[in-house]
Amino acid sequence: MLETLLQDATPRWLLGQLAGFIALGLFIAGFANKDDRKLLLILIAANIAIALQFALLESWVASAMTCIVILRIMLARKYHRNLHIMVGLLVLTLLTALITWRDWSDAPALVAGLVGTIGMFAFKGSIMRWWLFCAAFFWVLSNIVAGSIGGILAESLVMAINLVTIWRIELDKRRLVTRTDT
Repeated sequence: MLETLLQDATPRWLLGQLAGFIALGLFIAGFANKDDRKLLLILIAANIAIALQFALLESWVASAMTCIVILRIMLARKYHRNLHIMVGLLVLTLLTALITWRDWSDAPALVAGLVGTIGMFAFKGSIMRWWLFCAAFFWVLSNIVAGSIGGILAESLVMAINLVTIWRIELDKRRLVTRTDT
């Protein structure tokens, strides 16, 4: 099966798969980090690889949504909890989807973009990571539609790593409460 897959693969498809695997490594590094600032910086690099991956695989809505994700990450670092910027990005996401929309297979990328924007602007810490976990689920679906092996693995691992990091953050909170109570 793998032999047949590789025989039918175009250079563009192979480059798309490579970009997905590069993103996989970056996502692991980012979501394993408890520091929100470092998480956001690493996410920028990972999403550049993802946008390229989707473009190479000709999944245009997902590629456009990922470019907005990059902008969102940069803005969220400076303007966290700014309702006007969050609403502006949500509108940009909807307009971009409207312009690039092909069919309902583009819906998961749109949902991922909307959920991720709300999570990144409205929350921090473990709650933000729960929202990003949900967004990652919809990115898994987008990667399935696009046929990205690395992207499916990357977003699946993002979900798993987010769960572990949420647990670590909550454990740190409990330890801090225990120390202050004694």
